[in-house]
Amino acid sequence: MIILHGVSASPYVRKVIAVLAMKQLSFEHKQQMPFARDAEFNKISPLGKVPALQDGDITLCDSTVICEYLEDIYPEINVYPINHANKAKARWVEELAGSRVTELAAGIFFQRFMRPMAFKKDPDEALIAKIIDKDLPPILDYLETLVPATDFIFGELQLADVSLVSPFINASYANYTVDAQRWPKLSAFIDRVRAHPIMQPILKAEAKIMG
Repeated sequence: MIILHGVSASPYVRKVIAVLAMKQLSFEHKQQMPFARDAEFNKISPLGKVPALQDGDITLCDSTVICEYLEDIYPEINVYPINHANKAKARWVEELAGSRVTELAAGIFFQRFMRPMAFKKDPDEALIAKIIDKDLPPILDYLETLVPATDFIFGELQLADVSLVSPFINASYANYTVDAQRWPKLSAFIDRVRAHPIMQPILKAEAKIMG
């Protein structure tokens, strides 16, 4: 039995859940906050980060490592493109999403949602304004050229699409959405990914946890 550790609202955990769903793999999900000083979890994830995945005798941390493992071990349904050039592009999209996009988009979520709830501190609205007005627009300009006008990046929904949209799902919990007038392709792309039959049950279950 596959066991996934990590809180559903993490953009990194969400993308692993989506891969498990796309591959139609059963798993047990243990909700786990990162950096919780949980001695038992730290045996599984020594850095205290989520997600972590156990599959029999295998224990893995880091969402990209986990997704690549699932692709290799359960290859019947692909979540990366088969074509080598497209696979490299997909890995770049995943890297960009997991680094700069998450830093900015999910950073809004951290300030407006996690900081008051978990740390009992007011959000840094000056920092949020800087992210929205200065830091995010150049990235959104690039993403507007990257995403397709219809369907998904490689035709069918795959990991690259979920990875890219996942940080914006977190930002939406903090009342931020991409301006559809300024970035129409990206805004529509985010909506398509969220509305996909793979994503809908994931987001509905997540919404219950988020309250």
